[in-house]
Amino acid sequence: MLDLTIAIPVKNEAKNLPACLEAIGPDLAKEVIVIDSGSTDGTQEIAQEIGVPILSFDWDGKFPKKRNWFLRNHTPSTKWILFLDADEFLTPEFKNELRTTLPNSDKVGYWLNYSIYFNGKPLRGGYPLKKLALFRVGSGKYERIDEDHWSKLDMEIHEHPILQGEIGYIRSRIDHRDLRGPEAWAKKHEEYALWEAKRYLANIANPEIRNQWTLFQKIKYWLMGTPLISPAFFFGCFVLMGGFLDGRRGLKWACMKAGYFAQVYARIQQEKANIKTGHGS
Repeated sequence: MLDLTIAIPVKNEAKNLPACLEAIGPDLAKEVIVIDSGSTDGTQEIAQEIGVPILSFDWDGKFPKKRNWFLRNHTPSTKWILFLDADEFLTPEFKNELRTTLPNSDKVGYWLNYSIYFNGKPLRGGYPLKKLALFRVGSGKYERIDEDHWSKLDMEIHEHPILQGEIGYIRSRIDHRDLRGPEAWAKKHEEYALWEAKRYLANIANPEIRNQWTLFQKIKYWLMGTPLISPAFFFGCFVLMGGFLDGRRGLKWACMKAGYFAQVYARIQQEKANIKTGHGS
């Protein structure tokens, strides 16, 4: 059993949580804990039935969100912490690589790779999904973004932990497979689009942040301010990153994601209009 805490932040994840916990298994980590923020679909009852401890989180719309709140107020006693979403299922290959990697590791954290499932099967192409979600307890926290009720999202979205030290890679993949269906995906990405728009406007207004952008970030934020963001993402996803290898599924996925970025652009324009007229979003 690894000197590891697996923390699963949730809200209304009754359809995903059982499979997520089953995939972890009973002998991988010293501690598994669910961080819940007011679920109303039986999520807490599922965790209780399985015997997994639950922490309740009540967000006030500002910093910190769920993961940073947990690290600040309920620091794990283990050496390592893995943040796992309820729609992320550990594979046998991933668990085996953890068992051989962590005990003698000199790294402070690890980038993790994910297989994206769409229409029941993993995608071969499209933009890869990677997260810095496994790191040493006490080595850092998620970046601070001082939002003020930007959305209803009470968990960090694109924030990464800020770590001091060498970061490694776990090659084996975690399965990212949301069992709640396309309606849940669409609703979640509506909130994402609003948050992206708010963050975009805050960042471009801050010279200190702009000066720290990488070339990729400069291109991304320029595109986000233009209607080119949606077709640019589609071309990158379906053509450059091999989404065509998945045939019709790859085309659907690229269209869905391109539609999301079109929504982000529309949100940005609406927020700009709100600022000019003095109205809230």
